[in-house]
Amino acid sequence: MVGALKEYLGRFIELTDEEFNQLADIAEVRTYDKKIRLVDRGEQEEYFNFILKGLARKFFYKGDVEVITQLAKEGELISSSVSFLSGEKSLYVVETIEPTTFLSFSRDNIEKLYAIDKKWQRLGRLIITDLFLQKENWDIERILYTTQERFVRFLSNNSILFQRVPQKYLASYLNIQPETFSRLKHLLRIRSSSKNPAVSL
Repeated sequence: MVGALKEYLGRFIELTDEEFNQLADIAEVRTYDKKIRLVDRGEQEEYFNFILKGLARKFFYKGDVEVITQLAKEGELISSSVSFLSGEKSLYVVETIEPTTFLSFSRDNIEKLYAIDKKWQRLGRLIITDLFLQKENWDIERILYTTQERFVRFLSNNSILFQRVPQKYLASYLNIQPETFSRLKHLLRIRSSSKNPAVSL
């Protein structure tokens, strides 16, 4: 179960077995059914969550409309990170899409690790930097590419999510109107089944 976490952390830093065991010792295994909120707006985020199995989303409300800013699957992190890092109340909601199992790390336990060795502080900085870069890259994609281009690029890189995530969530995350999303999906299906290569989005 912790092998997936070890593989994820290996992208940033090399840990000895003893060091990894220190981390595993403070991890909390938390399992939730689908559509369960780990943190709601107005609450304080207490955990950084690594997904072992399942799917989760992060969103905020613009009026009565949910605006999804993250879809996370196995091997990825999700939390209301601004609230976690600042200690302020969350503007975001983190909610499961499927029954989901997390390895969760509380703020208090992470601070204890930081006090043990500066290596843990470095790992924390590397992870936070990576999350920041992911957000920056996604913001750029939303500006640079047209609606159709965003749809095709996301499908090319995340085809599994198209099978597992409800269409309305995908449309929100891609900042595409539901009607437009349905039309693009329909056109893609026609292109895939057509022998005419001229059919395109």
